[in-house]
Amino acid sequence: MKIKVLLRWLKAALVLGFVWSLTFTAAAQNYYPAEVGNIWVLENADAEERRTYSLEGPETVNGTEVITLKIEIEELSTGDVVDTDKYFLTVGSEAIKLHGTVFEEAAINGTVTADFPTPATFFPLHLALGDKWQIIADAKVKTGFLTMDGKSTTNLEVVGFEDLETPAGTFQNCAKVELALTFSTDGLIKINLESTTYQWLAPDIGPVQYQNSAGFLFRLTSTNLPTEPEEPDPTEEEVTTEPPPEEDPMPEPPPEEDPMPELSPYDVNADGVVNILDLTFVAARLGEMDPEADVTGDGIVNILDLVSIAQNFSS
Repeated sequence: MKIKVLLRWLKAALVLGFVWSLTFTAAAQNYYPAEVGNIWVLENADAEERRTYSLEGPETVNGTEVITLKIEIEELSTGDVVDTDKYFLTVGSEAIKLHGTVFEEAAINGTVTADFPTPATFFPLHLALGDKWQIIADAKVKTGFLTMDGKSTTNLEVVGFEDLETPAGTFQNCAKVELALTFSTDGLIKINLESTTYQWLAPDIGPVQYQNSAGFLFRLTSTNLPTEPEEPDPTEEEVTTEPPPEEDPMPEPPPEEDPMPELSPYDVNADGVVNILDLTFVAARLGEMDPEADVTGDGIVNILDLVSIAQNFSS
C-alpha cells in the first residue's frame, strides 16, 4: 500500500510553505489579501491532496496580537486532514513580520516549532521583478523519541509575472516567486538538503498555483474572494470592424501531462525525494519489524536503515 504518512510540517524545512503569507505591490495591487476569513483551496489529483489556506484571528501569542495563517492538508480519497500548519504574522508599515510557527503531523505525532524573539521579515510590502530577500529560521524537530535541532535558509526571488489558467478561473499578471532552500541539522545525525519550489500569486486574489520540489502542481479550485473581472464601461470601448477569418484555426493539442516521477526505494514516504522526511519516518520505527521502514531488508528497523537513507539523499 502506498505510504501516505508525509511529514509536511518540514516541507522544505520550514519556510517553503511560508510564502503564502501577506504580499502587496507598490501599484495598490494586493497579491495576498490579508483579511481574516479569506479562504483558498488548491488541489492536485495526481498527488491526491487538497490544501486549504485560511486567515484566522486575531489572537495573542507571546504577548503579541497576531493573525494566523492556517494550512490544512487533506487526502482527497478519504477526506482526512493529515497535517495542520500555523504561521503567526503581523503586518507593519514596511513589511510582513513572522513571529512563530507550529507544524503538526497527526499520523506520527510529530511536530516542528520555530520562534522568532526578534520578528523576521517575512515579506516586503511591495514586489517587483528581480526582488530578492532571505529568511533564516532555527527550529526544533520532534518525532517519537527523536529530537533534532535544525537551521534553514531560504533565498526568495520574484522571477517573473505570468498569466495562469486554473479550475477557479484565468488570472493575469501573477507574481512567480522562486524559493531556493538549504537545510541542515546538528548532532549524531547530520543532514544537508537543498530544494527549489515555486509560488504564483494573483493580484487581489492571492495564491493560485504552487509547485512542490517533486514537480507536482497545485491549482486554485475555489476561494471566497471574487474572481470575476469587472465589466468594462461600453462608452470607453473602441468599436472596430474586422473581416471574419477565412477558416477556423486548428485547435491546439492539449499539453502533455508530466510523467509521474520514479520513486527511489529509499523514498519511504513516497513524496518524490529522499530527505529528512524519510529519515524521521524510519527513526520513529526503530526496533520494529516494519517492511515499509526496513529498507535494508534484514527483518528489523535499525541504524543500518537510517544510514542507508542518509547516504541516498536527493541532491
